[in-house]
Amino acid sequence: MQRAAAEEVAALYQVYWAGLPAGEIRLALRDEPDAYRDEIAIRSEGLPRLVTRFRGTASSAGRLATGDSPAPQSYEARYDLRKGTDKRLSMRFAVRGDGAIAERGPEDTSKKLPLAEPFRRNVLDPLSALTAIRAQLRQGNRGAFTVPVYDGARRFDVRVAVEPRRDADGALHLRLTLAPIAGFKGETSDDGDPDDSPRPVAMTISDDARLMPLSMQVSLYYLPLIVQLHRWCGSGEPCGW
Repeated sequence: MQRAAAEEVAALYQVYWAGLPAGEIRLALRDEPDAYRDEIAIRSEGLPRLVTRFRGTASSAGRLATGDSPAPQSYEARYDLRKGTDKRLSMRFAVRGDGAIAERGPEDTSKKLPLAEPFRRNVLDPLSALTAIRAQLRQGNRGAFTVPVYDGARRFDVRVAVEPRRDADGALHLRLTLAPIAGFKGETSDDGDPDDSPRPVAMTISDDARLMPLSMQVSLYYLPLIVQLHRWCGSGEPCGW
C-alpha cells in the first residue's frame, strides 16, 4: 500500500464508558514524504467530566525514516484535570550515539523525576506509536510486532497482533497488549498509580490508504471503554467542537 506524497486525514470520534457517552476525540494525522505530524484533542462529558474535568490536546512531530518508520522529534501535551489545570507534558528527542533519548522540554510541568535513561532510549511518544503501527500496516505486515512507548512518565510496550481478514468488513482488526515496563506501581507519576498489569485493547483500522482508526475497546475500572468513529472531516472542513 503506497502513501501519497502529502496527505492529511482527520476524524471525530465518540467515546462511551459503560454504555454511556463519556467524551469526544478529534484526531488528525498528516504524512509527508519524509515527515509526519499527529494531533489529538480530547474532552470528557457526562459522568467522567463531573469526576475528572478532563480536557486535553497533544501533538507529535518527527521524521519518517527508511521504511516509513517514525523518528519523533517533539511531543507536546496540555491538559486539565479536577486536581490541576494547565498541566503540560513536553518531550524532545535528542540523538546520542546509536539512538535517541526522550528528554523533558522547557514547557514541561511534571514534578516527578524522569525514568532512567535506558527506559527513555529509542522510544516513541503515544502519538508516534500510532504512526509506527500505520507504517507497519502500510508495509504489509499482517503478523505481530512491538512498539516501544514512553509517555513522559511510564515506559511500556504496545504488542500488536493483526487478526485474519474478515470478509466484507473493510477494516483491519488488531489485538493490542499494553505491557508495562517501568514507571507504574512503586514509581508513581504526577497523576497517580496506574495498574501495572498487561492491558488488552481491541482496535480496528480502515483497510485503505488512510489507515485511520475506526474503533477501539479497552476495559477501564472493569467496565468497557469504547471509542467509535463518528464522522470523517473533509479537506478544508472544520473538524472540531
